[in-house]
Amino acid sequence: MRVIAAAATDVGRVREGNEDSYLLEDPLFAVADGMGGHRGGEVASSLALETLQTLFHQGSGDLDEQVQEANRAVFEKSMHDRRVAGMGTTLTAALAEGERVRIAHVGDSRAYLLRRAELHLLTEDHTLVRRMVAEGEISEEEAEAHPQRSVLTRALGVDMWVDVDELVVEVEQGDRLLLCTDGLTAMISDERIRQILVGQPDTQAAADALVSAANEAGGVDNITVVVLDLAEGEPHRGTSSAETAASAHHPSAPVRAPSATHPVLRPAPKPPGHGRSLRMAGVWVAVVVGALVIGLVGLRFYLDRQWYVGVAEEHVAIYRGIPTEVAGFQLHHVVVETAIPADAAQSLTLYRDLQQGITAADRHAAEAIVEQIRSDVARLPVETPQP
Repeated sequence: MRVIAAAATDVGRVREGNEDSYLLEDPLFAVADGMGGHRGGEVASSLALETLQTLFHQGSGDLDEQVQEANRAVFEKSMHDRRVAGMGTTLTAALAEGERVRIAHVGDSRAYLLRRAELHLLTEDHTLVRRMVAEGEISEEEAEAHPQRSVLTRALGVDMWVDVDELVVEVEQGDRLLLCTDGLTAMISDERIRQILVGQPDTQAAADALVSAANEAGGVDNITVVVLDLAEGEPHRGTSSAETAASAHHPSAPVRAPSATHPVLRPAPKPPGHGRSLRMAGVWVAVVVGALVIGLVGLRFYLDRQWYVGVAEEHVAIYRGIPTEVAGFQLHHVVVETAIPADAAQSLTLYRDLQQGITAADRHAAEAIVEQIRSDVARLPVETPQP
């Protein structure tokens, strides 16, 4: 079974930058949707796929282990670079293995299978509203319009370890797989996706049509799709395959393979006793570095379990971490920015300290505080303009 692959990505009609990334590295394909602001989101998604691609080239571990390493790479970058602190990304990957395809999934990007004109969703969104539906708190219809439908419960780079959904799909000749970010699925229905995939037999034309449809529906987010057609024949290897194509409506190129240049360095002669001194120095360096790493990991472990409600961009927001900074490094990041005006909330005595942060025991408690603020603000008298 060979794979004919195509991709398309677009910034959409609202966002200023494209935080999505995709990977075409036959037989490995993936999409990622970054979060954490424009810079953080772009770094997170591209770093995750670059790590995945490198490990695949090296033959290091299986797909789940490679995704775990990608998670670790994003997490460590977030820890050590305060410019992208708190960043993360979704990731949905497909590895073609002859008559079957292995899927690895984290977040709310998706994988679909089109077989004989029927569309099947293969992955489950790791979002708050999906969990609420599963627990019977809200209906499917309520989930579609819920204000927190984009709040993730699982993402790469947020913790040291991430739970990865894995599944294996038995494929047939004529099957079509779709990997996409939520910029597509938030804009058009599954039925509309099915119609486009059925109506566009050309792989690249199908990818382009999906992106265009999402933009026509509003394009409120970045949109990225990878379409994979399963055909008879021997599989190809490498992106140089003539049957792998890509279209970028916005300048966001697919992740490329790292440079193969490896300079040869010859060591200089060492004086007598130099080796022992270096070994002792190396031991102390290892001890110091180990202590620093343990301290950083412990700090991140603590911060990841702290929640509070505060102000972001003049709106009420849910934060993860604590409302302070050390040596210019912020120990918090925004998880959800609501549409509730912060000044309206602070006009109420109960929430006058909102700017300093209202601590919560966990995320559910923070969400409950926000809902109470929303309810209290809604009861404020509406000012009528004077004639």
